[in-house]
Amino acid sequence: MFPRFHRSLLALIIAVSGAGTLAAAVNIDRSIGEAKIAFIEATSAADLVVLDAGFEAGLRQSMVCQVSRAGETLGKVLLVELRSSASTALILNLTAGRSLQLGDVVTVQTVSTRNN
Repeated sequence: MFPRFHRSLLALIIAVSGAGTLAAAVNIDRSIGEAKIAFIEATSAADLVVLDAGFEAGLRQSMVCQVSRAGETLGKVLLVELRSSASTALILNLTAGRSLQLGDVVTVQTVSTRNN
């Protein structure tokens, strides 16, 4: 039931916002694998966020992403459903006392394999 819900939520957000609006947002000067929070939905199962970018921005299902605002890390999300210009993510964790807001920046978490 949960997967069907977030697919429906993503479809609803795209329909209400207009796919063209979300696609235009992807073309803003951004790094590959970066998005902004466009919508936040608290549900009985989990808290979800809808991002204004998807496959076209280099995002892929199951990626873990870091959420930040003004250079401060707020938490992590897991990408669970993607479209070409929008995606849905499950909130994994948040820094104590912080919450997510529309416009917070989401970037793909990378792991350094460099030996020190």
